[in-house]
Amino acid sequence: MTPEQIQNLISMAFYLAAVVVIGIVFAQRASSSVDEYFIGGRGLGPWVAAFSAEASDMSGWLLMGLPGLAYWTGLADPFWTALGLAAGTYVNWLIVAKRLRKYSLIANDSITIPDFFSNRFHEKRPVLLFISSVFILVFFAVYTASCFKAGGKLFEAVFGQSYHMMLIMTSLFVFAYTLLGGFWAESVTDFVQAVLMIFALVMVVLFGLRSAGGIGAVVENVKNIPGFLEFFGVARPVIDGAGVQLIIDGAPRFAKEAPVYGGLSVLSTLAWGLGYFGMPQVLLRFVAIRKTRELITARRIATAWCVVSLIAAVFVGILGRALVPSDLMLNTATTAENIFVVLSEILFHPLLAGIVMAGILAAAMSSSDSYLLIASSAVAKNIYQGILKKEANDAAVMRIGRVALTAVAVVGLAIAWDADSKIFDVVSFAWAGFGAAFGPLMLLSLFWKRTTRAGAIAGILGGGAMVFLWKLVFNAYLAETYPIFGLYELLPAFIFSLICIVAVSLISKPPSKEIEDEFYRAKLTSM
Repeated sequence: MTPEQIQNLISMAFYLAAVVVIGIVFAQRASSSVDEYFIGGRGLGPWVAAFSAEASDMSGWLLMGLPGLAYWTGLADPFWTALGLAAGTYVNWLIVAKRLRKYSLIANDSITIPDFFSNRFHEKRPVLLFISSVFILVFFAVYTASCFKAGGKLFEAVFGQSYHMMLIMTSLFVFAYTLLGGFWAESVTDFVQAVLMIFALVMVVLFGLRSAGGIGAVVENVKNIPGFLEFFGVARPVIDGAGVQLIIDGAPRFAKEAPVYGGLSVLSTLAWGLGYFGMPQVLLRFVAIRKTRELITARRIATAWCVVSLIAAVFVGILGRALVPSDLMLNTATTAENIFVVLSEILFHPLLAGIVMAGILAAAMSSSDSYLLIASSAVAKNIYQGILKKEANDAAVMRIGRVALTAVAVVGLAIAWDADSKIFDVVSFAWAGFGAAFGPLMLLSLFWKRTTRAGAIAGILGGGAMVFLWKLVFNAYLAETYPIFGLYELLPAFIFSLICIVAVSLISKPPSKEIEDEFYRAKLTSM
């Protein structure tokens, strides 16, 4: 290991030690009850709620996937994606947060999203509880894989060690401190990690601009790449049969004719914002916040963090193409996701570079711990206690939760084992899954009193199934002939889920008076 790598490691070790300390501090509190372990006893303040929601949401793709996409294809794709995400963040905090916080208490003090859906419709047979729990397990295993992958790629790029060895180390560390500290440890470390993520992004942008000679110099360096700085065009690297970009006379090759980034593409990427309405890791922060009135402050904090982070992440990719246009470590769509690592090593002293690159680890950990904890709650709280053994005490539920957490971590590790898959692609599929399966149901459960249990079941099944059908069949086999099937699977699946819920609700028996009364209490109460 080189002296530079040793200094990188020292900085990262300090960060990892701080995370372990937080886990130990909150371990006893987390073990005191199921409520404390899974939602922190509804005691999050606005800063912790906002920062932990955004950090757990963005994951490693913010510092690797999004900058890598900008480096590889230019501005359009990441810009419209970021715009959709920023809008979705604001609207979710604005219209969903307050109603869900109140309704989750009225609906039998629900502490998980499957709990809420089941209690909202007064299920006697927990079909909705079971289906939503299964979807959480499936898509969070995929999500967890993307986070483990980000950590593995980081350590592989920095230390030159085997990707698989680094992947295992990352997975074991995240698993250990999540197992130890529960929701409180996860939320507090997510707060710290959100600070580190935005610090890392802003530092790379500021030092990168200084090194490049300012924004004007960056634009001058990349403006001749066809489509690179266009909002309705996209750069297309010229690649060989192995997917490696051609470099001639030290310059990377791009197609002379930039493909048009048309209305369907813009609509497709803006649709990322719809995903927020179904994201359990974000929705749980609404449930867990200390006071309803603190949601206004939390919304402002979360939106500001999201906007600044997304702008910086996209600009890192653009900046990278100006500073290192033909780096051999960045010459495929997959390796381009290392642009943040490469710039950190170039721009900073090794000790500072280690701190900045720890931002990637922070992003991966802040999300994977949330995914592991929510997935384990789906098994322990919803399936085990909610269906199989209703009389189970808190100790038994937490014990089963830790076993489930272990299983999900192992599955996530297995999915991440493919070193050639892209983080952005893995995240986009899981994001679509949650957005389509849970998003329409969450909105209609909160704001349409006529929603029925049958409609809810149809919406989850219809939305989730359409994600798989659109991605694996329509998009894979029909998109070249019929461009409409090239849409990001979240949008058609979200619409289909809405249709299923409304149609089935209207033809099924209306909700009982008791359910309607609860709906109005959630709407009118000021708690």
